[in-house]
Amino acid sequence: MPRSVDLWIATRKGLWKLAGDAGRQRWSLSGPHFLGHIVHHAVADPRRPGVVLAAARTGHLGPTVFRSADGGQTWQEAEAPPAFPSEPNGRVLDHVFWLTPGHSSEPDVWYAGSVPQGLFRSDDDGRTWQGVEGFNQHPRYRDWAGDPAEGPPGGAKLHSVLVDPRDAAHLYISMSSGGTFESRDRGASWQPLNHGVRADFLPEPPPGSYHEYGHDPHCVQLHPLAPDRLYQQNHCGIFRLDRPGDTWTDIGANLPTPDSVRHDIGFPVTLHPRDPDTLWVFPMDATDVWPRVSPQGRPSVYRSRDGGTSWQRLDSGLPAEQAWFTVKRQAMSADSHDPVGVYFGTTSGEVWGSTDEGERWTCLARYLPEIYGVEVS
Repeated sequence: MPRSVDLWIATRKGLWKLAGDAGRQRWSLSGPHFLGHIVHHAVADPRRPGVVLAAARTGHLGPTVFRSADGGQTWQEAEAPPAFPSEPNGRVLDHVFWLTPGHSSEPDVWYAGSVPQGLFRSDDDGRTWQGVEGFNQHPRYRDWAGDPAEGPPGGAKLHSVLVDPRDAAHLYISMSSGGTFESRDRGASWQPLNHGVRADFLPEPPPGSYHEYGHDPHCVQLHPLAPDRLYQQNHCGIFRLDRPGDTWTDIGANLPTPDSVRHDIGFPVTLHPRDPDTLWVFPMDATDVWPRVSPQGRPSVYRSRDGGTSWQRLDSGLPAEQAWFTVKRQAMSADSHDPVGVYFGTTSGEVWGSTDEGERWTCLARYLPEIYGVEVS
């Protein structure tokens, strides 16, 4: 029997919950939680109903993580939030940017990515956090992470923490900027995984070589039922990786370019929960000035049913003109219904949803602050 759907909406001014009935026809908005504080990400634990973690940057507490065990009715701040060691001229954590539940065999484990780039782990369900020293103190960290002063808007960030559902020790992380990296020993050691990814903003590499690091992945997703399939929405295109290979394939080149406006660039990529070949992206204008808006003010989602070989534009129900919002990397997700529901939140504070895998869109909520994250519970 179909279950109801809850969406956790993280925004620049707080956290809201958008609750849908089992038919996904009636929606009710509740909140806010943490009004006035920046909430970058809020994630419900798929291993334990009712548990939700929220990454917040508060005016008086600074960067922290909150935990709820009752579906958001009450919250407790972490006793020891993610933080870098206190060192002269050391890194200072600006905010927690990304949250990921650990492996199903480790129900108390969570991972967090931060600004500036850092990886953290909790072994007690988000109450206390420790740095993953194998990454944070890696001898090549400074090479991989680059100069934080030259990072993207909002700061250089670590995101897209992925756990292989077959192996709790097998992890992926991505950095904007820096690239994608892989560990097979719970984060004790790491290797770059960027072969085949374009980095148009870097000097041309010597013939026959490639940039080992320095890339700008925006969002990377691993398919839960086919964990050897990864997709990446990047600053320079859309890519797919099929393990055990280590070379990404450019699938963004197959995206249609109406009116010759390149838009194989965006932030989110969302996967069908049962079909590894189906994915959705939300493109933005990729002209030289990088305005971070919908191309020509005509927003659309693009869907591929064949792993990125071909794409279909899906804009029925969306504004036809003069709509200049875009969608950030955590702000698009899918439910597990049949047909799948797809949801995204915009920089102009709207939540849109489709209950038929993108064929038609409906605005589910308006007038919220700028949306940073939309996660299905």
